[in-house]
Amino acid sequence: MSSNPFDAAVMLQGIRRWVEIESPTEQPDQVNQLVDIVAEGYRFLPARLERVTGRDGCGDHLVARSSWGQDSPGVLVLSHLDTVHPMGFIERLPFRVDGDSAFGPGIYDMKGGAFLAYHAFRQICADDARPPLGITQLYVSDEEIGSPTSRALIEAEGRKAKYVLVTEPARDGGKIVTGRKGVARFDVFIKGVPAHAGTRPEDGRSAIRELGHVIQTLGSMNDLERGISVNVGVVRGGTKPNVIAEEAYAEVDLRVPTIADADELVPKILGITSRTEGVSVKVTGELNRPPYEKSNAGAALFEHAKGLAADLGFELHDVFTGGGSDGNFTAPHTATLDGLGVDGKGAHTHYEQLYISSLEPRARLLYRLYQTLR
Repeated sequence: MSSNPFDAAVMLQGIRRWVEIESPTEQPDQVNQLVDIVAEGYRFLPARLERVTGRDGCGDHLVARSSWGQDSPGVLVLSHLDTVHPMGFIERLPFRVDGDSAFGPGIYDMKGGAFLAYHAFRQICADDARPPLGITQLYVSDEEIGSPTSRALIEAEGRKAKYVLVTEPARDGGKIVTGRKGVARFDVFIKGVPAHAGTRPEDGRSAIRELGHVIQTLGSMNDLERGISVNVGVVRGGTKPNVIAEEAYAEVDLRVPTIADADELVPKILGITSRTEGVSVKVTGELNRPPYEKSNAGAALFEHAKGLAADLGFELHDVFTGGGSDGNFTAPHTATLDGLGVDGKGAHTHYEQLYISSLEPRARLLYRLYQTLR
């Protein structure tokens, strides 16, 4: 048995156990199997568990609260147990180790980081001294689809906390995240007038043609210098090539770096109207995750983490990223630090991997944050 409480080989075995229980968001029974395993890990620790029953086709959420420090604002640790990979993907991407890389579905995003948060908590509990602040760990089951059933819980816990630590994977060689773009999603419904494309085209009003106009309008809103991107990712429409299309549909993704950008662009997209008489355009949707802007409190939290990392022998850099996370829900009101999970690459791909060399330093950093935040 290793005398090092942060032995990478030991932690990797724990991560492997979590990875080998596949947990696609849309398979709540599978997610709940993993929740069972995670909950079991807290059984003999000084922590109180609350299990929030899943709804709307999602799995359960798990809250683990330390037995100390719960009467004042403490540290909230956010993790998710769901993955984007469908059932059976583990046949294509089985757990394996190759040099410094360990592969498996969700190992990088984010079962590795979720396990490190648990492992660091277990070590804190093994210490004689209790840290200044209480620790609450929240494991959700639906982050990969935008956290529809956990958002209210995340926001409520975030408002109660003094600090929020998010165990999403590190970026670009170990950078942690101090800002993320906001994400909005929209559905575009277009209704035209059908007609025979050969004999009576003049009687028709093409929904697909109108969708072309809408796509151009949305495309003109892209401003990469400002960090604004609008992507039409799904389109459908029409029935047959010889019929003027009566209906068309699109799904749209918007990314914005600031609240001000969201306030400008969300109404603009919702306000798109038809250019063609006899054709209706209806846009529905909303800002799903608010932008996570680097606040003064977030910057101070980063500087604290940077100092701890230096003591541990590595340099910590921060980065702003376009992807959203549950940190977007807490950053507007609580000091939030994201990307504290494992380093690696290939999130959401068939080569997803973590770097084994990142396990010990990242686990030790989480442990030191738990120990020193006050």
